[in-house]
Amino acid sequence: MSRHFLGLYLLIVSSLAAVSWGQDRLFQAFGNPDAADDRALNLAIQLVAQRLTAIPAAERGAALATLAAETHTEIELLRPSDIAGAGTLARLERGEIAHMRTGAGENWALKRIDGVGVLAFESLDVEARRGALDWAITIAFYALIALVIMAWIWPLTRDLRRLEQAAARFGNRNWAFEATISPRSQIFALAETFRRMAARIDELISSHKHMSNAVAHEIKTPLARMKFEIELARGQTDAAQIGISLDNVKRDIGAIDDLVNATLAYAILERADLAINIGEHDFTALIPAIATAVARDSDPALAIRADVPRDARRVLCDAHLFEAILKNLLYNASRYAKREVCVAFRCEAGVNRLTVDDDGPGIPERDRRRVFDSFVQLEPHRSKKTGFGLGLAIVKRAVEWHGGTVTIADSPTGGARFAATWPADAKAPG
Repeated sequence: MSRHFLGLYLLIVSSLAAVSWGQDRLFQAFGNPDAADDRALNLAIQLVAQRLTAIPAAERGAALATLAAETHTEIELLRPSDIAGAGTLARLERGEIAHMRTGAGENWALKRIDGVGVLAFESLDVEARRGALDWAITIAFYALIALVIMAWIWPLTRDLRRLEQAAARFGNRNWAFEATISPRSQIFALAETFRRMAARIDELISSHKHMSNAVAHEIKTPLARMKFEIELARGQTDAAQIGISLDNVKRDIGAIDDLVNATLAYAILERADLAINIGEHDFTALIPAIATAVARDSDPALAIRADVPRDARRVLCDAHLFEAILKNLLYNASRYAKREVCVAFRCEAGVNRLTVDDDGPGIPERDRRRVFDSFVQLEPHRSKKTGFGLGLAIVKRAVEWHGGTVTIADSPTGGARFAATWPADAKAPG
């Protein structure tokens, strides 16, 4: 990193020095001389012209030579025909000072004097006056500018290096993204994006690993029963007993089929490229219809009530995912409720809120986070297992696809309250 930093610093210094040198060259070739220098030259030329006009024409050459020796300045008297260049001649005709550079690199200032001719003074070359000290000061000045630039760039390069090292560690299967980036850094937002991405990848890897283990465990039991029933059927001669064994095998096949379907439904929601179709839906009809369908599959003594305001006719959501959310919440509540389940919907302050309440035993606070994990069931008091523990995991992921969250609290009816919230102006991700 220090080598890159020094290389960049030297590049900036040399670039600024080259720009300065090029600017001087361009100014000498195409720029106009400084007005103050023209005024000084004009005054000197006027003084020389006054002196020459008082001298006979035959003696002017000797007088100019004497003046040049006294002032240590090259001075010549030219005729207009000795000068080339239309631009230079035009400036002389207007009475202006014209500047000319010879092939030998000499700079001359020219001015036409009526009755005398064209006076030519050798002017100082700005580049020739720039000595070692001038160059040292110039380089020091631009080095200071480069130092200021590098003082701004250095934290950026340092943070990028930290980000690179953290990404390399993550790429080596160390599934923890550790990069200490200050919130004041220019790349803090980029680092946070990497951190969220790493957390999501870690979550997916953990979820898939857990899912593989859980599916293998869930399939193992019905497969063992199926093998037992098949061996039992082979030793039977009674058609009725064989039929019972086949029914048991069929029931286990159905259990495996349900597990596969539930696992696929959850796996689809874990995909990064899932396409959801956000549209307007009439919740005054949709929610009661779903509640009625769940009620038909539940205990007839259990009442499922729906409370939806009349203005909830154009709610944005993915209808398929919303059906999965509400059905899983209602089926979960109906397994624990004693007499009733209440589903309610409200839209307030730009947020949609769906709540499902039951009057069952509720969920302990210590378990409220992990019930949304895949293959988790909180049924120690039940002797018969129901479901696979994927319903609430599906609810969580489906709500997240809408840009929302799902939480658990105590219900006013005495059981658990599940609340799913998502933006009223929900849009498809990406």
